[in-house]
Amino acid sequence: MFTPFKVEWTGAAVDALRAQIRSYRFPDQPDDGGWSYGCDPQMLRDLCTYWTDHFDFDAAVGELNRFAQFTAKVDGLTLHFVHIQGEALGKRPLLLIHGWPGSTYEFWPAVEALAFPSRNGGRAEDAFDVVIPSLPGYGFSAKPKRPIGPQRIGTLFDKLMRDVLGYHHYLVHGTDWGVLIGAWMALNQSQSVRGLHIDYLGTVPEDAPQDEAELRWMQAYAEREKSLGAYSHLQSTRVQSLAYAMHGQPVAQAAWILERFHDWADLGGQSLIESFGRDRLLTSIMLYVMTDTFVTSTWLYTASEEEKSKVLPKGRRIEVPTGYASWPDPRHPAPPRSLVERACDLIHWSEQPRGGHFPPTEEPDAFVTDLRAWARIVP
Repeated sequence: MFTPFKVEWTGAAVDALRAQIRSYRFPDQPDDGGWSYGCDPQMLRDLCTYWTDHFDFDAAVGELNRFAQFTAKVDGLTLHFVHIQGEALGKRPLLLIHGWPGSTYEFWPAVEALAFPSRNGGRAEDAFDVVIPSLPGYGFSAKPKRPIGPQRIGTLFDKLMRDVLGYHHYLVHGTDWGVLIGAWMALNQSQSVRGLHIDYLGTVPEDAPQDEAELRWMQAYAEREKSLGAYSHLQSTRVQSLAYAMHGQPVAQAAWILERFHDWADLGGQSLIESFGRDRLLTSIMLYVMTDTFVTSTWLYTASEEEKSKVLPKGRRIEVPTGYASWPDPRHPAPPRSLVERACDLIHWSEQPRGGHFPPTEEPDAFVTDLRAWARIVP
């Protein structure tokens, strides 16, 4: 029911990409530049030179093929997924769901420790069978014919876990859009989802705010949307207007994605390059550029608005055992614990000192430790 998959980039495709990058004409920039108006132009120029002259495409392909990958057709749509049967031997399946501008690769720094803890200073009983699908319209998953939202994706992923892989009960962690997808899976596929682990509150109770703490959080959230959410508003309303500008433009796509990494990561005084490294950033970008999925990846924003997926329906609550890791995420302010408890059956709460919007990449050890702590107490 599923087919082995390997990443392959032909020499012709790589040569064409290099030519596109070299021929790109940079737009006019204000003299005071930097990150004030968007992606830092000098950083982008330097990274493009590295991309064409020094980036090892073969090494990137080897890194992306580091873990076993497959494709399977679910409800007529081909899904790409990573599947590592670790020391858990099928007994502790964990579904990891990425978001935008993430990918399956976002979880790479944490996968070994999750699947093979005894090789990484942990205990074998903490092992998971790890499943990481590419969202529809992202990476190597097929592109849907029209935008589909978190609820529909959750149904597809439940069928992947149950019907394709035979995991009738499993754990779910979500990052970014994975938070909303996981939350709706906990609501709509609660017979399958044993527990949910999230790192921000994507689905808010309809009756919020109820007290001063919740009001302050919603005000802070609105301020973050005002300062950092222009991309989201565009991708939620006029997504094809962006598509016309970005399609077939690898440098423009890189600039759009790099700005998110810069603004959302907990850089701790380092530069973006110092924090992530050129190769990791470019490999992440390549998963959009080489698969021609930048445009279809943004459709999820429009579909989410159509589904109204960011508000819990009146009278509904996530009743599966939920873990919450509160990171100092520049993109999303930490909600009060009381609000998370109203939204979820909260059994585990942690406040992390470091790490932004990309915990599996930024702080993989702390990410793994928190997942283990939550999973140990899931009934």
